Parts: sequence; C-alpha cells; structure tokens
Amino acid sequence: MEKTKKLIPLMISIALLLLLIGCSATASTDTGKASGIGDKRIISIATVQTDDHSITKALYEFKDYIEENLGDKFEIRIFNNAVMGGNTEAIELLQMGSLDIVATSGSNLESFASEYKIFGLPYLFNDEASFRKVMNDEDFIKEIYNATIDDGILGVAWFANGVNNFYSSKKIERPEDLKGLKVRVQSSEANVKMVQAFDAAAVVMAHGEVYTALQNRVIDAGANPEVALVSLKHGEVADFYSRTEHQIFTDMLVVNSKFMDSLTNEEKEIFQNGFKATTQVQNEAWDKQIPELIEEAKKMGVEFVTVDKKPFEEILKPVSEELLDVYPELKPLYDKVQEIQN
Repeated sequence: MEKTKKLIPLMISIALLLLLIGCSATASTDTGKASGIGDKRIISIATVQTDDHSITKALYEFKDYIEENLGDKFEIRIFNNAVMGGNTEAIELLQMGSLDIVATSGSNLESFASEYKIFGLPYLFNDEASFRKVMNDEDFIKEIYNATIDDGILGVAWFANGVNNFYSSKKIERPEDLKGLKVRVQSSEANVKMVQAFDAAAVVMAHGEVYTALQNRVIDAGANPEVALVSLKHGEVADFYSRTEHQIFTDMLVVNSKFMDSLTNEEKEIFQNGFKATTQVQNEAWDKQIPELIEEAKKMGVEFVTVDKKPFEEILKPVSEELLDVYPELKPLYDKVQEIQN
C-alpha cells in the first residue's frame, strides 16, 4: 500500500508530461510549424522553482540560447512550479528518460553519490565568495558533475542557493535558543545531525509544506536563504531571521546521460555553452534580488538578527568531523575546498 501511494504522484507527473508534450506537438502542427514528435526533438526541463525565481529565469535564457542556435532541431519545454512533482519525482522521471534536464537541490543527489554530502558540512566555506571560487574550479566541479554518472545522471551546471540561516517566531541569538525546537530541514544526513547537535529535533519536510507547518506550530523553525521569506511567504509566519550562516548549499542542473550521449559533438558544444551561461545568468539574478528581498521581508515585519557565529561553529565542528570519518571519500574533496578557498 505504501509503495502504491508513492507511485501515484510519479504516475500523475508522467501522464501530465505526456499530455503537455502531446498538446505542444499538436499545436505546432496546427500552426504549420515542425511537430515536436516529427522534425523537432522536444527537450523537457523541470524545476520546483516559481516563475520569478533566478533558476527559472536562467532556464528560459537557456531555452532562448538553444533555440536560437539549434531551433531547427530542438524545442525546449520548461515545467516549473513543481508541475512534474517534487525534486525526488523529477529525478526519477529524469532517470526514466521522461525528462531530459532537471534543476534540483544538491541535497537531493546525496542518495546517488556521497560526494554531494560535502555541501552539507556546516561552515565548510569561509563565505559565499569562497563558495563560488570553489565551484568555479574546473577540477572540483568536474568531480561533482561526474559523481552520479553511474545512475544515468550527469551534472552540467551549478546554481547559487544563498546562505542558510535559521528563522523562527522565536529570536535565535545563541545555540541554546535552538534547544528543544522542531526545525525543518531538507533531506540530508548532515542537516539532521546538525540540528541534533543543538539538542533540537530535525523534521525532514518538503519546502512546499513549511509555511503551513510554521503557521500551525508543527515546526518551530526553518533554515533557508532570505528568498524563502518572500517567495514562499515564510516571513508571514516567522518574525526573526538569525544570520547563523551555517551552510552554503548549491542547486544543480543535471541531465539524463543518455540524452547527452545522443547529441552530436557540435550539438554538445552548444549545449555545454548554454549550461555554463545558465550559471552566470542565475548567479547575477540571485545577487540582484537579495537586497530587494531583504527590504521586502522587513516590510513584512521580519527582524534580521546578527549573531556571534563562533559558538555555533564550535558546536557543529564535531558534526563535520564525524561525517568525514564515516565518509572518508569526502576527505579529498574537503581538503580541495580548503586549498582553493584559503
């Protein structure tokens, strides 16, 4: 019964995807353009992000670039707002070949490759500038991109996802303020251990459920960049945003590896150029929106709290050490991060 329940959203997503592609192909034929099934190949991209999110904006830039250069061969279809289900469902559809490209949180790829656990280590990066310096290192990012290749998933671009901070209806200024709280986290071993280190309870929950959970006190706190306060309206149900800056995650653009193998060398080069451009476009859009989002959150009544990060770092240091011991394959990546950013 439980397995059947899990399959229902996936089956709905597949049916919806086939319906949307079928409709687009019919529309193309009716207008005299090449059919998506015939002359043009439809490339389907999915993301859980909203219309105005920086990742969605970057994906539409990618669509324009590919269709400008290869429009006689490919038609790009973007399904955002979690139309294809959550991150887990989208990745399953990607592996099945029902989707070609997916933008997803890096934490959702941990179950495929332990290399992605590196991003969950608290206080791994000195700051966001250091994070981007590391991600722009060709050797480092190539190792991350190829980590999931055995599962038919290939990384092709990374996206800035901001700095994670705690927010709650309770002011969090010291590690002790988290004690006993129920804190929502993304599905990640490091996230769970991190929250537990503060004597708090980690609650793994989809991002779409957080607003109601905060409103109804099912959870007491969340951990996200500032964008969640406005785009997901969490600022309506959380009065304080505490700058603990404990994690810097990445979102990833991944493709079905068979799809990439099906491209000619010329097509691959154009697609790779498009993938690289999405990172730049998304980073710029992300940076531009953050000051605006902070001002908007303040108007919603959110108080931004500056904290002394040292006590938080000290408590979380054993979490990183434990994960590096349990996953020794992370140690070379950890050392590489320190070498690049210092």
